[in-house]
Amino acid sequence: MKTSAATSPDAAGAYRQTGTALAQQLQVDVSQGLTGAAAAQRLQTYGPNEIPAGQQRPWWRMLASQFTDFMILVLLAAALVSGIVGEPEDAIAIVLIVLLNAIIGTVQEYRAERAMAALRQLAAPQARVLRGGVVHIIAARELVPGDIVQLEAGNIVPADIRLLDAAQLQIDEAALTGESLAVAKHTEPLSEADLPLGDRRNMAYKGTQVSVGRGTGMVVATGLATELGNIARLLAQESTGSTPLQQRLARLGRQLAIAVLVICAVLFVVGLLRGEPPVLMFLTAVSLAVAAIPEALPAVVTVALALGAARMSRCHSLIRRLPAVETLGSVTVICSDKTGTLTENRMRAEAFVVDGEQQACLPKFDPAAAARSEPARQPWLLLTQALALSNDVVAQESGPGPAQVLGDPTEVALYQAAREAGCDKADLSRILPRIAELPFDSVRKRMSTLHKSKEGVLAFSKGAPEQVLA
Repeated sequence: MKTSAATSPDAAGAYRQTGTALAQQLQVDVSQGLTGAAAAQRLQTYGPNEIPAGQQRPWWRMLASQFTDFMILVLLAAALVSGIVGEPEDAIAIVLIVLLNAIIGTVQEYRAERAMAALRQLAAPQARVLRGGVVHIIAARELVPGDIVQLEAGNIVPADIRLLDAAQLQIDEAALTGESLAVAKHTEPLSEADLPLGDRRNMAYKGTQVSVGRGTGMVVATGLATELGNIARLLAQESTGSTPLQQRLARLGRQLAIAVLVICAVLFVVGLLRGEPPVLMFLTAVSLAVAAIPEALPAVVTVALALGAARMSRCHSLIRRLPAVETLGSVTVICSDKTGTLTENRMRAEAFVVDGEQQACLPKFDPAAAARSEPARQPWLLLTQALALSNDVVAQESGPGPAQVLGDPTEVALYQAAREAGCDKADLSRILPRIAELPFDSVRKRMSTLHKSKEGVLAFSKGAPEQVLA
């Protein structure tokens, strides 16, 4: 089976086509999806929908790579000469130091490779796909061009998709474009040529995350043919050079070897001129050469780098190659976008104002008692309920830890403030169920929701101050 991924004939221009035209091009019935046989055939033709992570090196290759450093080669040569001239103690000591250095480096790289493989296995995504008129949950790597995929809040987009249906769909594309705010999506074709990725509002790209709403779309590109795959392909073309530390050690090794050879040659010639026996002078020169080489230097450097890698692993950073530790320490300038690096793409409500009274946080409420009271008489409770209910935030349970909160960053900040005050959206929704809503749009600039209460109907509205207060 091929490992390269595939694309439709015009995946790059899919945003300019209508859904009907694209379905005809990909030979798929949008209401039924691909048949199992057609999907299997396309998988054979196009290969799996995955970005190759690079071939994992076996342990013996990792071990062999530890002996390519110039200083290590000099030490091995010194050990060989020591053994030949009858100094087995020196030869054994040098070999043991070289082996210790190689074992430490190999163990560190092997552990890092296994940890990376385990993380990739845990992160293996799935997708909801329509095939043969039935919705299946399959591994995302099995998607092919023409598949009809369903998306909902919290999903990672599994491939490059042309949207066919979008219900209040917003997608966080920060990982691809650096834009911090979620992008509202629609399904209409776009006429402009060569639109930037961030402006292709009818497309969903592999690796981005659905923040709000739901949608359905048609896969137009998979694997390396996706925009994310294109980035991976460009990165793979970059050549890996030596690190500053490796360059300095190699230079030190060459300079040391040249200096030792020159000194030994001078010593040997001077001894011969003084009438000393040639064999004695040769052994003396060899002994001097072995003594002048710092046998422990590579081991000291490797141990120091291994300790640095261990410290970084405690901060949840995996170092696959030990020299990378020193490279990170040599960085003087980091060019980066702000979102997700200097900031976390998260917001927090800092102050609240009700009837001219400002507070840094909302007052605490007992949800059960608050639900039984009359909200109109409690402005702070009314505000807290509005923050908890008038949003499209989704809280997903992800194991024993806290729930993952998905949605627009602004709505998440308001939702978190209400939850910290004791008003949980799930609990309040059972007491004040939503019966209607007017979603936020660029014209109204506000979102309104209607909720059924004991007193009748309760309306909450949030948005731009000039619109809400008008």
